[in-house]
Amino acid sequence: MKFQRLIILALLFAFASCKQEEGVHHYISFKNTSELYKFLNWTPERFPLISAHRGGPMPGFPENCIETFDHATTYNPVIIEFDVAFSKDSVMVVMHDDNLDRTSTGKGPIGNYTYEELKNFNLKDNEGNETKFKIPTLDSVLNWSKGKVLLTIDLKRGVPYAKVIEKVKQYKAESNSIIITYTANQAQEVHQLEPDLMISASVQKRSELKRLNSLGIPNNRIVAFVGVSAPGKDFYKYLHDKSITTILGTMGNIDQSAKSSPAKMVYYHLVNNGADILSGDNLPQAAEQLNKFRYNKHISSSFVN
Repeated sequence: MKFQRLIILALLFAFASCKQEEGVHHYISFKNTSELYKFLNWTPERFPLISAHRGGPMPGFPENCIETFDHATTYNPVIIEFDVAFSKDSVMVVMHDDNLDRTSTGKGPIGNYTYEELKNFNLKDNEGNETKFKIPTLDSVLNWSKGKVLLTIDLKRGVPYAKVIEKVKQYKAESNSIIITYTANQAQEVHQLEPDLMISASVQKRSELKRLNSLGIPNNRIVAFVGVSAPGKDFYKYLHDKSITTILGTMGNIDQSAKSSPAKMVYYHLVNNGADILSGDNLPQAAEQLNKFRYNKHISSSFVN
């Protein structure tokens, strides 16, 4: 019996440590905003997550693409970070760059084309290889996302928060959407437009949280972006004592360090030190390490399958 138990434990560990389960999707699902608030209200038993920057692009899977978003869920339950821009005819489409050249077969500014014209272009992956995938609309992403992922929605210059929030409400996606802001005034605007929405706000020092609170934004609507270098444990504790979940940006130096030294378990230690959400570009490695962390700490969530 002891030997059998050891075999079972070994198999469970292998399952938790695997990089990807072929064909298996790991979804996050909330029935309403109350469940979302409960999930994001920090407790010591919080369920750490990866935020797939621009959706988790990989070879054959372009950034800011629904097929890529879906592929990301085969690695881990994820938050999908994506960017919203306007076409010439004011259709909100998902695209990071002002110009089409890097990520699609199109040329020049995205704002030079109507959505019907944009549909003629194919997306390219980060290696420059053309795929059969198309530029999605915000409508299509919001419709796809329900019952599958959390979203963090980034707006490109010229896209009003009011227009994006109108779409979020149209698709009843308040329970799986977080709006990204960069200034306290932007966060105030979002909160005034829709007080029920969660906001990703820059909180890299205590005074920034106090400023947000002074503008009427309560802690239970804030997910704190703490920057792209890990803060000290005392700052994490300051935010956690207020039940605020944190996002650490790993894109750039942290991701590069993790890739060059995989044995150091960079992502595992970042979460162990206080980060709750890791937003970056190295989805497979981060997924493997967060699987191990959650397994070792016996962490689960009724909102995740």
